[in-house]
Amino acid sequence: MMDARIIDLPKFLDRRGNLSFIEEENHIPFKILRSYWIYDVPGGEKRGGHAYKENQEFIVALSGSFDVVLDDGTERKVFHLNRSYYGLYVPKGLWRQMENFSTNSLALVLASTPYDAQDYVFDYNEFKKDK
Repeated sequence: MMDARIIDLPKFLDRRGNLSFIEEENHIPFKILRSYWIYDVPGGEKRGGHAYKENQEFIVALSGSFDVVLDDGTERKVFHLNRSYYGLYVPKGLWRQMENFSTNSLALVLASTPYDAQDYVFDYNEFKKDK
């Protein structure tokens, strides 16, 4: 769990609007091989509810807010994301769930691997057994 952390991104403030960016293997500790975004989440719904065997992620709240709950099989930690100039680095092997989405929230997820159905662990008991 100790490797999961908030990472501040570059932030350029301007009267015309602000700008932030992410560079692979510079701001985040992996090469980006996939990106996806989560949006229009109905009130009270949760996303995630799984772990990855190999995939690492970097999650940014581009708009609105939500919580990312991480679990290493022993400890749970909640990260509240609500700004576009920082994100959460999630290493492989952690159970993750996203919840408490605000209206019009937009989550950007950068991933270290292409989609692979075999990389997912959906059964929490199996996840804990492998720890």
